[in-house]
Amino acid sequence: MRERLLSKGAETLTELEILEMLLFAGQPRGDTKPLAKSLMRQFGSLAAVLRAPVQRLAEQRGLGDASISALKLVDAASLNLAHSDIHNRPVLTSWGAVKHYCINRLAHEPIEYLIMLCLDNRNRLIAEETLSKGTVDQTPVYVREVINAALKHHAQAVILVHNHPSGETTPSSADIEMTEELQRALSLVTVDLHDHLIVAGTQCISFKSLGHL
Repeated sequence: MRERLLSKGAETLTELEILEMLLFAGQPRGDTKPLAKSLMRQFGSLAAVLRAPVQRLAEQRGLGDASISALKLVDAASLNLAHSDIHNRPVLTSWGAVKHYCINRLAHEPIEYLIMLCLDNRNRLIAEETLSKGTVDQTPVYVREVINAALKHHAQAVILVHNHPSGETTPSSADIEMTEELQRALSLVTVDLHDHLIVAGTQCISFKSLGHL
């Protein structure tokens, strides 16, 4: 597989083969295929394995600290690459990259997170704030914390992003009411709310496209 990777490119490898090679980096003795197959059955995809919490990975038989570290390094690298595609760039002209980053950032989180992307006067991403995290189906939102975070980074505009671990793509009535409340509050400090995105599995849903903003 290493020879094929170097001569023909990573695109020739299957998800299972990539996982085998990553596991081999953490335990370079023995056959890693059975463990790779077991992890794929357990989590369903390579992406889900990489984004799985460390505690859950540690529960898997045969997966030691070295292999877990190798997996989490790749996860961190992929998120860093996705973030570099939008940092200090006009996000409204690279909307696909923004959605890709948000999916990478939140798709496999087991609980709800609310994050805010802060933009300057040219709509370039200047900062990201995790505003809150909660249970599997809800996260608390405090208007004062949203305002304080926007002002701290001197944001001219913001994009809110939260995930639905259930995979539900439809905004709840609470989501819509919260968005309207935050839009009103942000307008008082002259900060625009460009959009609110919901990450549900591999989908990223825009409130603006749904007519809620």
